[in-house]
Amino acid sequence: MTRFDRLARSVADLCQILAQLEAKGASLRVLNMNLDTATPTGKLILNMLGSIAQFERELTLERQREGIARAKAEGKYRGRKPTARAKADKVRELRHAGVRPAEIARQVGISRTSVYRVLG
Repeated sequence: MTRFDRLARSVADLCQILAQLEAKGASLRVLNMNLDTATPTGKLILNMLGSIAQFERELTLERQREGIARAKAEGKYRGRKPTARAKADKVRELRHAGVRPAEIARQVGISRTSVYRVLG
């Protein structure tokens, strides 16, 4: 492995992955850090780095939520426009004309799932 930060989303995930590897008689080696989980020191460092990575991720998400809340309060954040609902009449019209859902999706420019959601 060359990039540790791509291994797990949380410390719990990291521990689960390490347990699965150990159960198979394998260990994890992070090449660019010269880290090997076959050693107690390697396990300790990996858990510490995992904790720090999870902490950073949670801080980022918290700041993102705060920014979105601030933008909503100022009326600047409205989210993505609902494209399928805006085209619902055209979807129903095409379906009534006998056009199949996949073709409706292609013609209207939305996903097939959105077509079924409109028709459902």
